[in-house]
Amino acid sequence: MERCGWVSDDPLYLSYHDTEWGVPDYDSRALWEKLILDGFQAGLSWITILRKRESFRAAFQGFDPHVIATWGEAEVTRLLADPGIIRHRGKIEATIGNARAWAVIEANEGFDRYLWDFVGGQPIQNEWQTLAEVPAQTDISVKLSKDLKKRGFKFCGPTITYAFMQAVGMVNDHLVTCPCHAPVRQAAPDRRLGTMAKG
Repeated sequence: MERCGWVSDDPLYLSYHDTEWGVPDYDSRALWEKLILDGFQAGLSWITILRKRESFRAAFQGFDPHVIATWGEAEVTRLLADPGIIRHRGKIEATIGNARAWAVIEANEGFDRYLWDFVGGQPIQNEWQTLAEVPAQTDISVKLSKDLKKRGFKFCGPTITYAFMQAVGMVNDHLVTCPCHAPVRQAAPDRRLGTMAKG
């Protein structure tokens, strides 16, 4: 069996593919961090983000949205001078706005529950044979993107949201020929949310 064809032989990339990608994640803060990093990836390769992830975490205070929601121009200026991250004003400002939007969802219903409700609380188990079969976006990622934007999020188009869904295990898109497909499929959710997928 061979790993999914998108992963390179870079040890960092291999570790990410083998231990993180596609594993169901139910932690509100961690989910927000991954969505933000997927937004920073726009126009770049994921390995670029992986190589800078620890620098991102340091620069963004461990991706604590409660802290980031209080930031303003001083923090934006500081981050624009930080060579360890992607220095893109629009994405940095969006991160601050997205922290504020996260806080509202988290207080009202829980960001984890909000996201997982789109797939009925359970990972979608796909059976792709080749990379060519894997979509760049789906009806659900389109709905999620639209709803996030309605709630104030930015840099969350349907392609970004689908990449996010793949990363956090809302869908299992490891190819059936990949040794990670079966373990991810068998990974039981930490909790059953018992909600129906959003129409």
